[in-house]
Amino acid sequence: MVKFFLVFSVFLLILTGCGARLKVPFEKEEARIGENTTPKNHILRGVLPEEPIVVGVYKFRDQTGQYKLIENGTSWSTAVTQGATSILLKSLEDSKWFTPIERENISNLLNERQIIRSTRKQYDSQDQNSNEVSILPPLLFAGIILEGGIISYDTNTLTGGVGARYFGIGASSKYREDRITIYLRAVSTSSGKILKTVYISKTILSQAISASVFKFVDVKRLLEVEVGMTQNEPKQLAVKEAIDMAVENLITEGIIDGLWRPQGGEKVVERIANEYAKQVEEADKIKLYNREFKDRRSRSSIGLVAGGAQMKGDYADENVAYNFKFNYKHIFNDPHFSIRFGAGIMEFDRMIDDSKQRFITFDGNMEYMFLPYDNISPYLYGGAGYITDDSYVNETYFKTQFGAGIEFFPFKFLGISVYGEQNITFTDELDGLVQGKRDDYFWRFGVGLNFYFGKGK
Repeated sequence: MVKFFLVFSVFLLILTGCGARLKVPFEKEEARIGENTTPKNHILRGVLPEEPIVVGVYKFRDQTGQYKLIENGTSWSTAVTQGATSILLKSLEDSKWFTPIERENISNLLNERQIIRSTRKQYDSQDQNSNEVSILPPLLFAGIILEGGIISYDTNTLTGGVGARYFGIGASSKYREDRITIYLRAVSTSSGKILKTVYISKTILSQAISASVFKFVDVKRLLEVEVGMTQNEPKQLAVKEAIDMAVENLITEGIIDGLWRPQGGEKVVERIANEYAKQVEEADKIKLYNREFKDRRSRSSIGLVAGGAQMKGDYADENVAYNFKFNYKHIFNDPHFSIRFGAGIMEFDRMIDDSKQRFITFDGNMEYMFLPYDNISPYLYGGAGYITDDSYVNETYFKTQFGAGIEFFPFKFLGISVYGEQNITFTDELDGLVQGKRDDYFWRFGVGLNFYFGKGK
């Protein structure tokens, strides 16, 4: 058993360690060119402007006001970078759509230009033979100013972990997810009108894995071993990736709205508009925690169920018999609710004469799906129907039923469900024996395949 848990701990370490880069820094690293983030908006690949737009950025600030959290309080260091303006200027330059000009430290630029003028004037006055006057070219002015900032930094939006320990041998893995949000807006310098605003969020992942052994291997001999690693996604890279995507979306939406023109004319604009509309539609389906909300289930479905049934009547021991069922389901405009009709066949042992009796059931149910847009969703249902023997004559009883299950979607048109259901019959004659005051009831459980067809909601 100890060997099993040791192997399990090693396996757990390997499995959870896939999310972390297993590198132990025993040597110093030389300076390198900074990491580049991957462009997200591939529809702009190869698209250049007719003429780059001159933009100015005075300040792209950290507006969260948050400080780093430490175990014993709060640090005076800020939670996110204060150099977001420099990151934004680099993104604007790399995009090849904008010509950024210096505005963050404009006073330093003006002072230096004043020094240049004074120096040139002094040299010009000393050169009696020179007829030329050194004149500084005028500064570029921005047609657009970019404003905004980092408006939110939420810590511990998602935390969790897994671990196991047995007789002092164990391993564990933990993770934490933070979230950063930025807004970027373009303002016209001629009118002051806000031309476009974009909003981008980015998660920041932190992981930790560890394994340890704390065990007496012999009398007065204690073995203690620990190994572990943590990996924190750099916040600066998360801010850079969010700003890069904000610039890309600003370019794309500006092209669609006619704020700036790409090379290639209307054909390029039309292609970008169509592809971006698809991206926005997909993005609208993804909610918090990267949950994808989309219509997985069509309006109608047919289903086949196979499982077991067990009578709970007047006998102490009841055998589990087969249970087959056919369902038809229709989903309402609110995808949480649906109505389901079913017909099934099952078999019970009648111990009074040691025979088997087949029954046929018909029922209708109202169903509530908790997560209709997710791949996996639990559900509850309840309704009424009747049960009759296979002759449809001798025994026919009214019943009600309620149950619960869970449905999984491996494919767009196919759902696999597991369910359990209780049926109340309001009669004591179903098992062939009338005894006591309690009516007979029975359980049904099984696995079903649901085939969805037709249009979504």
